[in-house]
Amino acid sequence: MSLLPVTLVQTAYLVPNLEEGCAALNRAFGWGPFLGGTEGVLTDHTYRGQPADPIRIRGVFVQTGDLNVEVIEVVSQGPCAFNESLRADGQPVLHHCATFAADYEATRDHLVAQGYPVVSEFGFAGRRICYVDTRSLIGFMTEVYPDLPIIRAMYAEAREAAAARPGDAAIIPWQAMG
Repeated sequence: MSLLPVTLVQTAYLVPNLEEGCAALNRAFGWGPFLGGTEGVLTDHTYRGQPADPIRIRGVFVQTGDLNVEVIEVVSQGPCAFNESLRADGQPVLHHCATFAADYEATRDHLVAQGYPVVSEFGFAGRRICYVDTRSLIGFMTEVYPDLPIIRAMYAEAREAAAARPGDAAIIPWQAMG
């Protein structure tokens, strides 16, 4: 059995400026449109097992083929999985790949038992999501989240937008988030 028995469904990049990051990805790969863009707050946050301030981010999803890509600008300064990974030179960085977990707690606990600690865990849609520090193994973190209808709807919306407006550089507000 592999150390990370998961199917990756998303890659995520940290960028110093969301609009500039999206524009660069559109120029480089023709990705777009990008969905989201407003500030979100990740509450009920624990950082390395200790209560921590909420995480404030601005983020988007964009679809390329079967892969969802998230682009994130970190707004808050407090300790969290994102701020741990920012580059001193301000260059974009691959932060994590994500997986849907049929059993969130079992998947998280399996990764921890393999020696990969949870860096940040927070509440989302009444459930928990976490970033596990797999950088020593694969160079980036692994995001684990339960298979929630709201997240599936966000993925579907990104796929539909890419099919309807391929290559459009626009940042479009979420419909799935209300």
